[in-house]
Amino acid sequence: MLYFRGCTAREKQTNIQEATEFLLNKAGIDYYILDDEKCCGSVLLRTGFESEAKEQIKINSEIFKGKKILTSCAGCYKTLKEDYEGVDVIHISQLLNELIKKGKLDFGKKDLNVTYHDSCHLGRHLNVFDEPRDVIVTVANLVEMENIRENSLCCGAGGGVKSAYPEIADEMARSRISQAIETGCKILVTSCPFCKLNLENDDLEVLDLTEFLVLYGGLDES
Repeated sequence: MLYFRGCTAREKQTNIQEATEFLLNKAGIDYYILDDEKCCGSVLLRTGFESEAKEQIKINSEIFKGKKILTSCAGCYKTLKEDYEGVDVIHISQLLNELIKKGKLDFGKKDLNVTYHDSCHLGRHLNVFDEPRDVIVTVANLVEMENIRENSLCCGAGGGVKSAYPEIADEMARSRISQAIETGCKILVTSCPFCKLNLENDDLEVLDLTEFLVLYGGLDES
């Protein structure tokens, strides 16, 4: 299995990569990473650079041919699934759910309340709603926000908004953070590095699903 980390987990949110690899190792998954990993082309596609994105997709497609791809990033997952041809791709939330059901990962359930944010790419775009929730409830109690699943609020980071209109992205994030705080939870979990990056704040512990499992799942660190 090729673990395609994605730009954000590889460069800005390296704890996500570390947590993912820790879990893969714990489950005995045979995987590797690319030392010279390039962008999947998602950002180019979402910001109108279609010709450049197609060139990047062409280059990556040769590398991905015949391989099973695992992604940390919801944006990478959507791009590889919809904009590449013949790529066998799975998101980390889906793989973790499979591994738990097969007994390859076993977490200790705690009396802990957490809430979950559906990313746009993973959720309403690709209908991956249940898998991350099924993973969370093996460790903690899930307390839902007002807007969830298909009606989830965008975090504000995607589609180039964070780069072009940072004040709008920040306002959108504040709205979502307010909903999370209203649940009474101190931990907000998401399955998208972009969302994690934009939702980080001083009032909540914001974690990627993999980070949450490593920190609160009760796994032996050895």
